[in-house]
Amino acid sequence: MREDAMRIGELAARTGASIRSLRYYEEQGLLASTRSASGQRHYTADQVERVEFIQRMYAAGLSSRTVAEVLPCVESPSEETSDAAMARMEQERDRLSAHIDELIRTRDALDRLMAVNREHRASLRGA
Repeated sequence: MREDAMRIGELAARTGASIRSLRYYEEQGLLASTRSASGQRHYTADQVERVEFIQRMYAAGLSSRTVAEVLPCVESPSEETSDAAMARMEQERDRLSAHIDELIRTRDALDRLMAVNREHRASLRGA
């Protein structure tokens, strides 16, 4: 094992990510490791930042597919990759905004149903 390499448990401890999440990131092609002869995953210290970036992307509501589309901006920063990442994040923001609008409409419809129910219950008590 290289001197700067760490096992999955140490990477999890340093990033706050679960071991299960780290394995998932690897399955999705978002994170890479080398394997020892016994099959243990080994990561380099620079992957701490990568995991933290991935976690920020997930916390922002992005899917693993979208994270994979944004990663080139981090891996090979350029105007082109930055523009592509920004465009993809704008698409996701628009999608989230539309979903929020729909949730608000749904909540408002539920509020109306609850108001009708309250009125009905009040009329039954008054009768």
